[in-house]
Amino acid sequence: MPECDYCADSFSDEDAYLRHLAEEHEGELTRIDQRRVASMRGGSDSGPSNATIGLAGLSVVMLLAVGLTGYLIVGGSGEGPTDQGAVHEHGTMEITIDGQRLDLTSAEFAGADGAFHFHGNEQQEYGAAVWHKHARGVTLQYALGTLGVEVNDDGTELTYDGTTYSEDNPNTSIDIEVDGEAVEPGTHEVAGVADESAAANGEGQDIVVNVTTG
Repeated sequence: MPECDYCADSFSDEDAYLRHLAEEHEGELTRIDQRRVASMRGGSDSGPSNATIGLAGLSVVMLLAVGLTGYLIVGGSGEGPTDQGAVHEHGTMEITIDGQRLDLTSAEFAGADGAFHFHGNEQQEYGAAVWHKHARGVTLQYALGTLGVEVNDDGTELTYDGTTYSEDNPNTSIDIEVDGEAVEPGTHEVAGVADESAAANGEGQDIVVNVTTG
């Protein structure tokens, strides 16, 4: 026989007890008792409903997804590299920004990222800066981001060393090409060959970035 936690009354069954709570103690009820009364009524109580909790949980999941996506990507959109260590491919790259050609095999750039990087000896050994890719899903946008060259999806804005270059400026030109063809860095995936010397001889993707200002 249920007994009331708020007064000395007792009741023949649970339904009678819950009706008593609703009629006599509505303003005193704990959150648990509010839910019990609401369940009896077939409606919602003053606490959060299951739908509200579900929506709140979904919002948290969506925020986490957005945050993780931003975290996984260096300067780009998409999911970022996966399966690091599953591949080992090579090609060449040349970056010139406003007349300054970056020495990609220098200590400043060598070994900067596990998924995409340069070593320190290719320029002397092969006469070219040979990149190394060790993961799947490496976009050109991601690859450039590992070198401190941040570029937007379509390659119309680029930031390096604190300076932003934009093709909205009629005196600025940003050319991003792979094997002589213009590409959008946010969607173009870097691909190459296994042999470093073959890559240096042009068998892997040859990436050229050239920023000029008037």
